Amino acid sequence: MGIMVINSNLKKAICSLFEVHADEEGVQRIVTPLEYPGSNDVIVVRVRPSDDGFTIDENGEAAFYASLNGGDIESEAVSRWSEELSMTSPVTFTEEETISAFANDERLIAPYIFRVAEAAQQLHAIATARADRQSSDFKERIHQIVKAIALEADLRWESDVELPIAGGLKADHIIGTSKPIIIIAATSPTRLLEAEVIYMQYREDKKPGYILAVAENQGVVGKKQYERAAYYTNKTVIFNEDAFGKLISNEMTGIQ
Repeated sequence: MGIMVINSNLKKAICSLFEVHADEEGVQRIVTPLEYPGSNDVIVVRVRPSDDGFTIDENGEAAFYASLNGGDIESEAVSRWSEELSMTSPVTFTEEETISAFANDERLIAPYIFRVAEAAQQLHAIATARADRQSSDFKERIHQIVKAIALEADLRWESDVELPIAGGLKADHIIGTSKPIIIIAATSPTRLLEAEVIYMQYREDKKPGYILAVAENQGVVGKKQYERAAYYTNKTVIFNEDAFGKLISNEMTGIQ
């Protein structure tokens, strides 16, 4: 028996993060809050039902907008990115210049929407890049703080951990076991959205965990998205070295 067309329950689950519109032939068009870098064009993802699952794609718009902005879709950098994407993600960049993923389980749809949108941002940024950007030490500073606090408190600590939820989303750090603190370093609007998806899935699955998102600054993730994230995580904060360490220490109370 084929998988049924997306139902109202699934719509309800993803509507809190995305604006969903029903198109023809059962296609769901999802307007995300993410934009292509350097433009006001929002990323739109489509979910197309079939007998054996769902295809999630951005209709080739990432390549189209990148080309309009003078980008080179056939550059070596894009080729390397595409190869790495296919090896590390459920998402692929097809020969038709479309970013696509396939889900045979409805629970994968919401995270895959998000993975396609993330890849769309990456493709646009790489194709239109003019110069190497200076990397931030933001994630390394978080790493050092988390490591020091966990070691001092003699608590279990892991980094770059794939979480036990649908979609293969990862935590930057996890501290504790019975009710772990799951730390997401929000280096982009997309990564902050991942924190929100993680929080929603943990809540829906009734899994123990405290989702803490930390952004380098509001400019990196966007003011509106930062303000909204407070409602879709246990806590979202702007990084401050002293305050962040104290926050983790306070939240660790009672963690085993």
